[in-house]
Amino acid sequence: MSGCSTSGNNGNGSESSGEKSEDVVTLKVWAEKDGVDTVAKMVDSFKEHYKDEAEFDITIEIQADSKVRDTMLTDVHNGADVFSFPDDQIISLAAGGVLMPVPNADEVASANIQDAVEAATLNDTLYGYPMTADNGYFMYYNKNYFSDDDVKSLDKMLSIAAANDKKVAMEFNSGWYLYAFFGNTGLNLSIKSDGVTNDCNWNSESGDITGVAIKQALSDIVSNPGFANMPNGDIATEIKNGNVIAGISGVWDVMNVKEAWGDDYGACKLPTYTVSGKEVQMASFTGYKMMGVNAYSQNKEWACKLADWMTNQENQELRFTERNQGPSNSQAASSEEIKKVAAIQAIITQSQYGTLQRVGNSYWDACTKFANTVLSGSNSGLSDQEVMDSFVSEITASTVK
Repeated sequence: MSGCSTSGNNGNGSESSGEKSEDVVTLKVWAEKDGVDTVAKMVDSFKEHYKDEAEFDITIEIQADSKVRDTMLTDVHNGADVFSFPDDQIISLAAGGVLMPVPNADEVASANIQDAVEAATLNDTLYGYPMTADNGYFMYYNKNYFSDDDVKSLDKMLSIAAANDKKVAMEFNSGWYLYAFFGNTGLNLSIKSDGVTNDCNWNSESGDITGVAIKQALSDIVSNPGFANMPNGDIATEIKNGNVIAGISGVWDVMNVKEAWGDDYGACKLPTYTVSGKEVQMASFTGYKMMGVNAYSQNKEWACKLADWMTNQENQELRFTERNQGPSNSQAASSEEIKKVAAIQAIITQSQYGTLQRVGNSYWDACTKFANTVLSGSNSGLSDQEVMDSFVSEITASTVK
């Protein structure tokens, strides 16, 4: 891994080698469409910082973080040298040989919050440079309708929404959000050591909360006139239209929500919901984003320096200032400015009830199918237990051919 050794002042305290390369260092960086301008500023400051060591030709291409895994695994040789990606892609990218281990792992780890470092680590190896700690979800709400006390209970929120002919919205038929109703019930979902097959007992017939009890609670929720299932991308639109007065989403919607509600904009952890006569705190998948370096880069050393630079404290603060993204850098995350941002504080609070997303591919389609069954109000002749058994069978199905 010596090809990725760091030199130069990378913002984490390494010393500069002072040597200037005769060759032009060519690098390609991927950035999301909305983040291109911010990334360009980071690249410019990097080039200025290292101008005495090398000449650079750094290009920025638009690439959605959600598509990085598929694009990289399809054609890694034409992939970016440096790219951002969400933590749920790390298993596939590392297994595919795409990711360069972080050379100055101890320095990077010590500069960032522990959960973000764990999300970027696989088999005791740090594969990513932590960048943000806000890629999860929480509850937005309109303070004109809900008090601080109201938003503690989903039952209460649905009641208020129904009384006002409005909606509490979420993407119910997505496995990412559906997990909210299972994660803190005492039932289990985990990934086996093979990294692809799931373990799950969400159909359990014993214990304080059974699988059937959860399904019945979900049926009650989706049939409530105050509830709406909608794609996550539509929630902000319906908030602006005045139809949705609370919604489960993430920091990507904060600007839309603030624009729509102004001083009435509120954000908090997810509420409790009622199952088996108990109030259960809704769970979440916690999410982190990081920068990765392509193991096939022709300029690994400089790619590592650039990834390190783009995730240092200063640039995480820039990302927060320009894009409202919550930093993983410990110093940046503890700033007074960030403490004022309701959405980021909601993410931090909700993370106590969250779990890193580590699931095999069988999970996603199984969740969509199950959620659509609940939404339809019909089991097609099956008992609730049979529906749960089928659901779990599909979650735990092997994807190995």
